[in-house]
Amino acid sequence: MARDDIAKAKGRTAAIVAAAVAAMIGASYAAVPLYRMFCAATGYGGKTLDATTGPAARGARTFTVAFDADVAGALPIEVTPETRHVAVRDGATTTVYYKFANRTDREVWASASDNVAPDYAGGYFDKLKCFCTSVQRFGPGETRELPVVFYLDAALEKDAGMAGISTLTLHYTLYPASASQIASAKAAGAGS
Repeated sequence: MARDDIAKAKGRTAAIVAAAVAAMIGASYAAVPLYRMFCAATGYGGKTLDATTGPAARGARTFTVAFDADVAGALPIEVTPETRHVAVRDGATTTVYYKFANRTDREVWASASDNVAPDYAGGYFDKLKCFCTSVQRFGPGETRELPVVFYLDAALEKDAGMAGISTLTLHYTLYPASASQIASAKAAGAGS
């Protein structure tokens, strides 16, 4: 093999390795947002689904749905479900409320994430309305009740994985809103 051919082969190899490294770095940055989108679309990992229409069919099973919440970091908001559990028939729309209390003399902005346990049930837990879909502003000393309107998709009756499940827990974690979330909420007119 001539020196020119060896140099060209080394150059191709270096270009291939550089492209592979760049692709791996790009994939690592894209992994988290892609995973979040996947979970939001499928209910994987206990992520609940956002529904735009009510249930298509009423089911025959009744489930106990329990509710809880916690606060991350030093967020000075208390959040508690107004009821600890309800009996819910799959395919029936249910409304529950969470109570929020800002215990400070300043405004506080927060966002919430949710999940359902057992994780497997997330793909059947559909929310029609939830405080978790937008950033919330709580004025100084403000106490507020916010609804969660949801249903369990009756299609769960056809899933063998749901056969032994009779209790689900909807859990929220409240986080301090980021500066960009607050700016977006203010631009959209929230908290006015």
